[in-house]
Amino acid sequence: MRGFLSPALRHTPTELQARFAGYSRGRRSKLAAAAQTTLVKADQWARGGAVDAPVADALTAALAQVKPKKK
Repeated sequence: MRGFLSPALRHTPTELQARFAGYSRGRRSKLAAAAQTTLVKADQWARGGAVDAPVADALTAALAQVKPKKK
């Protein structure tokens, strides 16, 4: 009955995940489509949540291809 005394586990997103979370919804959905996943899974990955390894690898690869937004 001591489980409630343990510290809470916090997900710490990586730099790539934080950068992905900072993008607009439209840009995040385009990156998710490029990674062949849904925006829900991509946002879950950006918060540091558990997603399948192929999805995480695809999102990481899609973020590597991002260039600065044209103005």
